[in-house]
Amino acid sequence: MTADNTTPSYVLRYFDIVGLAETSRMLLTAAKVEWTEEHPEWPQEKPNQPFGRLPVLVEKNGAEDGSDFILSESGSIERYLARTFKLIPTDPKQVARQEQIRDQQADVTDAFFSQLYLVGEAKKERRGEFDVLLDKIVEIHTTLLRKNGYCGHLFGKELSYADMSAYAFYKMFILYIVTHDADIAPFVKNKITPEILNLIRTVESDPLLEEHVAKKGSFVPHVLSE
Repeated sequence: MTADNTTPSYVLRYFDIVGLAETSRMLLTAAKVEWTEEHPEWPQEKPNQPFGRLPVLVEKNGAEDGSDFILSESGSIERYLARTFKLIPTDPKQVARQEQIRDQQADVTDAFFSQLYLVGEAKKERRGEFDVLLDKIVEIHTTLLRKNGYCGHLFGKELSYADMSAYAFYKMFILYIVTHDADIAPFVKNKITPEILNLIRTVESDPLLEEHVAKKGSFVPHVLSE
């Protein structure tokens, strides 16, 4: 998609944090389209969002009637962008394999936040559930990377939606969720296998994401830091 001389093709609305929009930022950058990011005043702008939540994607003049196409919910935005810019396969089974990884990662994140403000036995039980899910997704990532020839990609030999989603998953825990729980960053770092570290490095070194890494900085030093 091309933009006119005055308006970017896409606007991504989110907070100025890693959070739930990092994969969408990477997809937009990899697609080499014109886009900007807005950081709405919150909660003042909450009523102006489709579901009162962020992130929100605005595709200028993208709707069938020529109006703006507005999409909410991080997973829906990611899938739309990945399909639009062919950063995910067209075969339904291959698509499903990548999307199930993303959904499992979301389950891990939800499990973390479900225990965050609990206390006592309830917190201990929920935290145990989170630990199990985290170990499982680390195992899945590592197994896929090994089966794919240790090339730094979860599927195939090129940058994919699944790669970017996995990268953003670890980045969110180590650089954002740590602001809610200071112990989570070292806990997650200790789970990262050499295969996952190679994925992180491979994603960052991809020419399609050069602009993103230049703007946001490398995540690798944060993974390796004590």
